[in-house]
This record gives sequence, C-alpha cells and structure tokens, in this order.
Amino acid sequence: MKEFIKSIEKNVLSGQAISFEETMELTSIAEKEDIVLLFNTANKVREYFCGREVDFCSIMNAKSGCCTEDCKFCAQSAYYNTNVEEYGLVSKEDALKLAKENQNEGVNRFSLVTSGRGPTESDFEKILHIYEELNKEIKMDLCASLGILGYEQLLKLKESGITMYHHNLETSREYYENICTTHSYDERLDTINAASRAGMLVCSGGIIGLGESFEDRIKLAFLLRDLGVKSIPINVLNPIEGTPLENAERLNQEEILKTIAIFRLVNPKALIRLAGGRNRIDEFGKNCFNVGANATITGNYLTTSGNKICDDKKMVSELNLEVRKNG
Repeated sequence: MKEFIKSIEKNVLSGQAISFEETMELTSIAEKEDIVLLFNTANKVREYFCGREVDFCSIMNAKSGCCTEDCKFCAQSAYYNTNVEEYGLVSKEDALKLAKENQNEGVNRFSLVTSGRGPTESDFEKILHIYEELNKEIKMDLCASLGILGYEQLLKLKESGITMYHHNLETSREYYENICTTHSYDERLDTINAASRAGMLVCSGGIIGLGESFEDRIKLAFLLRDLGVKSIPINVLNPIEGTPLENAERLNQEEILKTIAIFRLVNPKALIRLAGGRNRIDEFGKNCFNVGANATITGNYLTTSGNKICDDKKMVSELNLEVRKNG
C-alpha cells in the first residue's frame, strides 16, 4: 500500500488526475503507517497547489426557520420541531454592521445565508440592495447562499458584487433521496451550473455522517471536480434534536480526516473548507489543516456556535500557516 500511495502522490503532484478506482482503494487503508502516509501526501498536495494561505469566510443567518424543504439534517425545516429561532430577512444596517466587524477581524469572505427553497421576489430585491451596499462599503469578497435560483437571478447577484455562490449538493446523487424529497438533485445542479454561467465562482460541498457510504462521498468529490467547483465545504453532521437524524452515529476522528485528505487528492487546487460541525472534530479541526484543508468558516454558523475568529487566527499561526489577506 505504501508504494501505491507514493505513486498517487507523484501522479497528483505532476498534474495527473486520480481515478475513481484509485480513490476507492485509498478508502480501504487501515494500517496506521499507511494512514499517516496518506495524510502527509494530502498535505503535500495542498501546499504544492495552494501554498500556506488559509481562506476565512463568515456567514450571517439572514433569514431563519420556516423552510418549506424537508432536509433531514436541518434545524430550519418547518417539517420538524427543533425550537429554532425564526425571523424574516435582516436589515441592510445589521448586515453591514456584522460584515464590517468581520472584516476588521481579518475575515476574507462574507455571505448572507437565507432559509427556504429560495427567496420571494420582494426579499430578492431587498437582498440585491443589501449586497450593493456591502460592495460599496467593504473589501471582503462577497458570497451568497440563497437556495435554488435561476440564471437571471444569479446574473443580478453577480452584478450586485457577489463573486461566489454557495449551494451544497450535500451527498451523492444516489443517496440524496434519503436526505431530501421536496426538491431534486437536478434542481441543485441546475443552480450550480447557472451560477457558473452567470460568471460566479461556485462553493459547493456536502455533509458527512448522514448515514452515507464512503463511496457516496467519493462520488460527490468527483462530481465537484467535474463541475469545476472552487470552494468545497465539508460539514460534519451535528445532529439536531427534533430532526430525523438526531440520533445519527458519530463519525470517528480518523474517518473525518481521511475524508478530507481524499477530497484534497481528488480536488488538488480547490479550497477544502471546514464548515459546520467543527465542534465534532478534535481541537475544532486543527488537524484537518495537516491533511489537506486550507479554508474554514469562522465565527458562528446558522443555528450552532462556531469558533471565535481570534482563536482561528491563533490556530492558523500555530500551524505555521497564514490567513489570506483582503484585497
């Protein structure tokens, strides 16, 4: 197995894409020495293609709860009783205030995230105005996560100053129906493709720990590669009481790290971003940056607490890495 891993390292560093079959073989690694070699290989690939910079993004839960979709992991779905806080679209003033605070702390990207299948027409117009103001006032890259949208809407978002659109695929096509039944996988793909056509970069990843197989994760990693996704957030399921997955089995640390390492080998030039569920990883995911990760959501998440920005900056420094500068 050692020679196999070394051959993968050589090929990926030379620009050769790893195959699906090779990747599946990596998932079977069990010996401690081989696992360490895999992690070191992923770290070398990260440093070779992406350098030592870590990309920080922060998000604002800009509209919370009452979602019409039935995603089985989500606290914001109206299908489940989770006692999540519910409120409508935030004001332009509140969005600008939080964005400026995050910028002053050294965050690179800022995104509004809204619950629901997609915004109403009136909310969409308000969101455009918020982003136009943000684009004037802050230097951070602007991102958005607003659900399923069409090409014309995405084009307007691009024109308002947004550079990256976030829309997770969550898992493989084959497993998706076990997670959500109120919209299709193709609808999510259509949104991603439309965002690309509108001239935006795409941020899309998934959640591990939904009950999916390792093969499902690999299928997702390869689909994201085929789509040319720039930023790949990897969430670790944080089971929410009241959702169908509240009693989901917790992933062990080695499996989480192995998943991140393999995503790096499949997508050597992408931002592999730690996202929700960092509290389920030892030291808030510090070791993940030694196995291929080079980005993170910092601060709080949508309905759960995250890590303080200052603590994340300290962690990056301790790893002899550096936070990407704005501008």
